[in-house]
Amino acid sequence: MEIKEYVKERKAYLTDLINHLPVPPKLVIIQVNEDEASMAYIRGKIKDLSTINANYEHIKLPLDISEEALLSVIEQYNHDETVDGILVQMPLPKGIDEEKVKEAVTPLKDVDGFHPLSSYIPCTPKGIIDYLENEKIEFSGKNAVVIGRSNIVGKPMAKLLLNKNCNVTVLHSKTTKEDMAFYLKHADIVVVAVGRKYFIDEQELKKSAVIVDVGINRVDGILYGDCRPNLDVKLQTPVPGGVGLLTRLSMLENLILCYKKRRGLKDEF
Repeated sequence: MEIKEYVKERKAYLTDLINHLPVPPKLVIIQVNEDEASMAYIRGKIKDLSTINANYEHIKLPLDISEEALLSVIEQYNHDETVDGILVQMPLPKGIDEEKVKEAVTPLKDVDGFHPLSSYIPCTPKGIIDYLENEKIEFSGKNAVVIGRSNIVGKPMAKLLLNKNCNVTVLHSKTTKEDMAFYLKHADIVVVAVGRKYFIDEQELKKSAVIVDVGINRVDGILYGDCRPNLDVKLQTPVPGGVGLLTRLSMLENLILCYKKRRGLKDEF
């Protein structure tokens, strides 16, 4: 099933679920930047929230806000019983510690899954695993290669694949070209998150491989992935219209999980 169709079906299910709740879940989005990519992403999130009949509040703070003042705003919403989830849009202005901000959001409302004590899975890895499961991709005993080691995608992605009993290899900027080629040649599942246009291009890949392209590279106003389109493989996620949609879907699902956990309800769909 194409990702767009999969996401559409999941949103319809979430809408029905929310329509049967006594009150809809509410997300607070805190923004402290004028970044165009962030603005576009927030517009997408707001559209998604409206689609499934969830409530939201978009808080745009001045760029010169102090770290202390931002932490105070987050703390205010941590204690607001009408709010189920809090999302602080990155990036933040210089002088504000992103890690400190991520840890300021109470784990109970951490829809991003960034807090060290959060029980929620970071949105991008969660969305990828959920989609591959829907497509009946086999994990157990398969060779999985994750290219990139960020705390948002690479590291949690590797952990989830390990939990699925994959043989996991994490490659990165210090991996030699020869080793990169070797591991890709033997990979059954490849997740690429390096932020370089067509990083995967002419490398030898299994025809049975599954390629998940997390990259978003804007060149002359056009979006490109980390992988050349139409590789000769079993499944390849597109850019645009791929992992970004899965990430946004997972945020919605995490919001509902926050809602249920805060009320002592079963955290399942």
